[in-house]
Amino acid sequence: MNKTNTVIKAKLLCIILFSVVLYSCRSESKQGLTSSYLSTDDEDILNGKVIFEQKCSYCHNFNQDAIGPNLSGITKEVSVQWIKEFIKNPSLVLSENDERALALHEKYKINMPGFPDLSEKEFNELISYINSYSKKKATSNTNLGNPIDNPIEDTLVYSDINANIKFVAQVPASAKSPTLARINKLDCAGNSGRIFINDLRGKLYELNNNQPKLYASISEFNKNFVHEPGLGTGFGSFAFHPNFEENGLFYTAHSEKPDTKKADFFLPDSIPTKMQWVVKEWKNKDPKSTSFEGTVRELLRIDFVTIMHGIQEIAFNPTSSKNESDYGMLYISLGDGGSVGQGFPEVALHEGSQVWGTILRIDPSGNNSGNGKYGIPTDNPFINSKQKKKEIWAYGFRNPNRVCWNTKGQMFATDIGHKIVEEVNLIEPGKFYGWPIREGAFVLNTFGNQSLAYPLPQNDDEYGVTYPVIEYDHDDGVAISGGFFAQKPPFNGKYIFGDIPVGTVFIADLSETKQRNIKKLNIVLKEKQTDFAQLIKKNRVDLRLGQDCNGDIYMLTKADGKIYKMTY
Repeated sequence: MNKTNTVIKAKLLCIILFSVVLYSCRSESKQGLTSSYLSTDDEDILNGKVIFEQKCSYCHNFNQDAIGPNLSGITKEVSVQWIKEFIKNPSLVLSENDERALALHEKYKINMPGFPDLSEKEFNELISYINSYSKKKATSNTNLGNPIDNPIEDTLVYSDINANIKFVAQVPASAKSPTLARINKLDCAGNSGRIFINDLRGKLYELNNNQPKLYASISEFNKNFVHEPGLGTGFGSFAFHPNFEENGLFYTAHSEKPDTKKADFFLPDSIPTKMQWVVKEWKNKDPKSTSFEGTVRELLRIDFVTIMHGIQEIAFNPTSSKNESDYGMLYISLGDGGSVGQGFPEVALHEGSQVWGTILRIDPSGNNSGNGKYGIPTDNPFINSKQKKKEIWAYGFRNPNRVCWNTKGQMFATDIGHKIVEEVNLIEPGKFYGWPIREGAFVLNTFGNQSLAYPLPQNDDEYGVTYPVIEYDHDDGVAISGGFFAQKPPFNGKYIFGDIPVGTVFIADLSETKQRNIKKLNIVLKEKQTDFAQLIKKNRVDLRLGQDCNGDIYMLTKADGKIYKMTY
């Protein structure tokens, strides 16, 4: 099968299957279609399983609701013909004011692309495999009370202040069709004043006079490097040592095929591994060079249950000076690997005894780790623990995709939610941030329908959860992007962040931890109010934010590979 644009296709299939569960099928199209598509042949079903695992399994299973719903029995409830038509051309179905398509668009606020390259045979095999799970398994009974219909009732309003932006650069296309350049992060290189941007497909660029120039190709140095299927796989993050200008050191995180090498942190034998993530150290012989030439060594390797929620971020504390203990310590943000949604909550329910769903803190220059390739700082919170991993700085995250520091040296992390809320957390050593028993300040049914929010119990203090400083629900977005603290008026000291798919930009004062403190920012380009969906001419924006060495904030649109800068 053609694997091009796999991440879009996987997302599409997730949303398609979600939509068909929500609404009943048209009775007139239900009759006479089963024999056209559904097979009971073992070979067809096995082929369908392969397609499902490649395209659908990251969001769905047949045991319980995950990112998408439990799919057992859906072919008995919905029109197979509708599924096929929507997969081939969702925009056409939406334009015909189809009830299910309109509801889907309303829920997700984006219009998904078509998936025309599945053949008739592949449709038959895929749906036949799904059909083999003819009955829904019961979800667990809970004593959580009644679910909350709308976790945060009010929608966010716009600030009186606009975000003025200007176009800065176009990153070279790494594919022939959207997404053209999977730009994911823009950051300052240590003490050098230089700006770098990565493309998830394996390229690291330096932005020089607003012109991206290739600095290093991650894929050339890692023969097992993979960026497909998507959903965040590839060259995920990078971090330059704070003394890069003198030592030439920088660090990368990327994904590789499962079982490429023995992992330092591995899953139990009973749980399949779909992806490995690797952190490596790069040393440029000439730190001032405009391209990389030097040595590369591996620091650590981790197994993950799915291709989702891997190593989301690596970073150094930019506010730490050489005489402080945090100087040169590398933070590594790990998601839960999609384990909870895929029916393996035990991977994340570890209370600090495992690394998934955590933020690690290591010393790249040390060697007292289990593999001898990095150090564990002596001031880590669990350095003397026999039960918890000594590398852990904080734990209890679903997908901690970005971290940053304010001028006081306080660390913050955004955590992408499942179905309830998006959150920003003040990160303190040793704290538990709730996942997978909490999503934001709401109770999650870990073993049942994870899309529902429940109120906190009266004995909540006994669970030891540290809650977000701010959060917003899915009335105002879908997946939170990283953010940064502005250093220039009129936003000085305020936290600027965004929503990845929708492309909305937000502002908040994190010294006041109230949800209503969040406001949306109008985007102004060339003195004309606009938004990123208009600028890229697509409903899915894939917005990322970055910050340079002068504190200026940038906005990156992955769909078209463009970089914008906030002006004042």
